[in-house]
Amino acid sequence: MMKPELSWLDDPQTFRVNQLPAHSDHRFYQSEADLATGQSRFTQSLDGTWQFKFAKQPSERPIGFYAPDYDRSGFDTITVPEHIEIAGYGRLKYINTTYPWEGKIYRRPAYALGKDQKGEGMFSDGEDNYVGAYLRTFTLNSELQNKRVVIQFDGVEQAMYLWLNGQFVGYAEDSFSQSEFDLTPYLKDGENLIAVEVFKRSTAAFIEDQDMFRFSGIFRSVRLVGEPKSHVQDMRIIGNLADNMTTGDFSLKLKLNRQANAKGNVKIGITDADGESLFNTTQAVNDDIEINHQMFPNVHLWQHTDPYLYQLKVTVQDEQGKVIEIVPYKFGFRRVEMKNKIMLLNGKRIILNGVNRHEWDAKSGRVISLDDMKQDIKTFKENHINAVRTCHYPDRIEWYYLCDQAGIYMMAENNLESHGTWQKMGAVEPSYNVPGSLPEWREAVVDRARSNYEVFKNHTAILFWSLGNESYAGDDIAAMNAFYKEHDDTRLVHYEGVCRNRAYEDQISDMESMMYDPPKEIEKYLTNDPKKPFVDCEFMHDMGNSLGGMSSYNDLIDKYPMYQGGFIWDFIDQAIETKDEVTGQTVLRYGGDFDDRHSDYEFSGDGLMFADRTPKPALQEVKYYYGKHIN
Repeated sequence: MMKPELSWLDDPQTFRVNQLPAHSDHRFYQSEADLATGQSRFTQSLDGTWQFKFAKQPSERPIGFYAPDYDRSGFDTITVPEHIEIAGYGRLKYINTTYPWEGKIYRRPAYALGKDQKGEGMFSDGEDNYVGAYLRTFTLNSELQNKRVVIQFDGVEQAMYLWLNGQFVGYAEDSFSQSEFDLTPYLKDGENLIAVEVFKRSTAAFIEDQDMFRFSGIFRSVRLVGEPKSHVQDMRIIGNLADNMTTGDFSLKLKLNRQANAKGNVKIGITDADGESLFNTTQAVNDDIEINHQMFPNVHLWQHTDPYLYQLKVTVQDEQGKVIEIVPYKFGFRRVEMKNKIMLLNGKRIILNGVNRHEWDAKSGRVISLDDMKQDIKTFKENHINAVRTCHYPDRIEWYYLCDQAGIYMMAENNLESHGTWQKMGAVEPSYNVPGSLPEWREAVVDRARSNYEVFKNHTAILFWSLGNESYAGDDIAAMNAFYKEHDDTRLVHYEGVCRNRAYEDQISDMESMMYDPPKEIEKYLTNDPKKPFVDCEFMHDMGNSLGGMSSYNDLIDKYPMYQGGFIWDFIDQAIETKDEVTGQTVLRYGGDFDDRHSDYEFSGDGLMFADRTPKPALQEVKYYYGKHIN
């Protein structure tokens, strides 16, 4: 039995223990009736009220709280999902580039200043490392009994240890990616006790230095999933186009988990948006099932102005022909490629009328609702926004489905930013940059690329993978680029930080990507035999009474085919709704308004909308100029 170690918090080489490999985000259902309702009886939500104990630092945490006989009478309660800080514990803090502990606690990333500099005790003894102890009980629903049972955490910030019935199950970092663990060996009949210990900081803190409020806790949903005896574990859908741009080129790879070498059949069907059947095949249940380059004449192309989706349905039957699992997935036919140094979608030049979008809700921070997401899609449509960069981490899984349906071009960014390790007080100074070219950090960041790819690989809306944000460049980010290239030839790869270290420009990023480059500088690049097409991954910083001069960027679109638009920083303010102590009125408060020092203050307010989703006047400017180039 593996014993959990607090030292994992200090070790960049330990970032997942007993965690299941990432896989596609497909949903699966027990029957046609379940599919019709969209409610899977294979899942059991663990959202809601949990017991909770807060500790200001690791030395004060309740040791052994996960044991069934531990006295938890002094515990509070907390809602899952919710940020620990929003629930009233610890301190709210907003900061942009600098690490929250700078000037208070001396920390340098493990191995960055030498092989012997391992950073032992840096976080495991950290005086600023909040700890949340979570517990709840559950009894398995009847539909999950006698099945392999997996637990899915959609988002836990920042490092988590997991126990079931007093037995250690596993450990995970990477706050914004789904973490899954097999609970089957630890389950018992009747009531089960699940326990999660969440640490605000670990070595992941060095590579999760995004421009945002720094929260902690279980901030996305948690559920149990029961897998039938033949289960589609992973699927890869490719809806490409032949060279004529009218014939669909479809491929499918299925990986099945089979208990006791289960037998049966797998039916695969494709219908169009009107429900007309276009393709059917039946194959024997196997570990791997493939369909390669099935051609469909005269397909309806997927694009922003017409996001047409076809319906794939995989039906798994047992030996008696009884349906045991149905997996639906909507996909589109489209082709992303580079020709003559121009990025093309379906043979036509891509123009990105984009925004960077943090997940945000004024009341609950990065705990966002489906209604929030739907409202954002509506705002995109109303203002000719056709593209989104998931800055600077993977979003809630539902967002990717909404973008498929709405025709929003996605730059899907994995969870990486190490801004404070290479830029100090505005100066480029990468003396202890991570991941850099340090072998001890490589697997941690490649794993983040892998999680991003594996979970979201089937989404038609994703045209580009993004390696992360503002993390300089080195061998490790080059390894991330290589990972995407090895696994996916249907999309392009983006990364801006290579502009800080040009030695890697031939190994990293298919596009020249800059932030806030003046139009004259962009024009200079475009008229000087450019190597790559140009994208503004962040531009038109919308803070205060800003967003003027958008016409100068817009003019470049008509003048230079290799200029392909960009993503405004950013879509929505990060501000928190609170009650003013003096007036009693509801107000929005920004960085620095919570006595958080040091802070980057109102820099958290640079959205096209206020945090309560009220549009700012600048959004009118966006609608006007983005409306000139809709594709």
